[in-house]
Amino acid sequence: MRTPLIQPQPDLVSHPQLDRPLRRQEKRAKRFGILATSLLGLAMVTSGCLSPKLERRETIRYGQRKGHDLTYELMQPKRSNGLGVVVMVSGSWKSNPDSFTPNIGRAFLKRGYTLLALSHLSQPKATIPEIVEDVTQGMRHIRQHASDYGITAKSLGVTGASAGGHLALMMATRGKEWTPDGDPMVHAAAVFFPVTDMHRLGKMEERLADGGPPESFRKYFGIAEGDTAAWNAVATDLSPLKHVSPDLCPVLMIHGDEDEVVRWEQSQWFLEAAQDQGVSAKLITKPGKGHGWATILFDMNDLARWFDQHLNDAP
Repeated sequence: MRTPLIQPQPDLVSHPQLDRPLRRQEKRAKRFGILATSLLGLAMVTSGCLSPKLERRETIRYGQRKGHDLTYELMQPKRSNGLGVVVMVSGSWKSNPDSFTPNIGRAFLKRGYTLLALSHLSQPKATIPEIVEDVTQGMRHIRQHASDYGITAKSLGVTGASAGGHLALMMATRGKEWTPDGDPMVHAAAVFFPVTDMHRLGKMEERLADGGPPESFRKYFGIAEGDTAAWNAVATDLSPLKHVSPDLCPVLMIHGDEDEVVRWEQSQWFLEAAQDQGVSAKLITKPGKGHGWATILFDMNDLARWFDQHLNDAP
């Protein structure tokens, strides 16, 4: 009798010796599936994948630069706490008004904060000095219309990351110079990996002999190459670190100690300057993290808690 080319296989469903182990595997797989689904749901809720419910959402024009409208987006939760947080929508001083969504801002919205996502014309169409002028104009517009949004100009927070963190700290350190009544522009700031000292941009090995910014940064400032005096003046003007004073609002910074884009020292320098002035400031260092990390949305809760602590006590 010839052996069949295809051997008959045992019935894995009814085979008496294999039945119990297979069922145990099926039960473990089912339990793992339930656990995975639960964890996914938890991650969606805590990280902002489930969109918060808003009472009001609209885009508001606050100015114009080189033929382009300048806008901020108002996001007001159904249960507002009467406090506002301005989000500087900027990375490498480039701004996309559509990049900040209610999902990203969930940590603030679920606490009742009204968010105002402030955008600007991106570099190189606008220089960094022009961008600072524009977001200052946006901040003035927000303060002027705060009561229309159900918030108070006397208790505004500001946040941002990287270049957005720089712009936020510019409002925190110099905003009082730019308000018509001399009041603080903002009353608390909480940021990720901010640029604080323009004189020490980039990596140390990029430092140039002429004292100017690294080559990769020069085009952002609108300064002629080799004009060291102009550069030093602009760098000082645009460095939050150089404008820390005793009346600075409370500041929280979160920064990875392996950040190769904005050095961790940028936050450490600012912390030391704030402490020297007796200002409430805190730096949370993320060991081994770079310029952003997978769980950064969870860390936005730390920013929101900072505002819980300091905006409610604002004068």
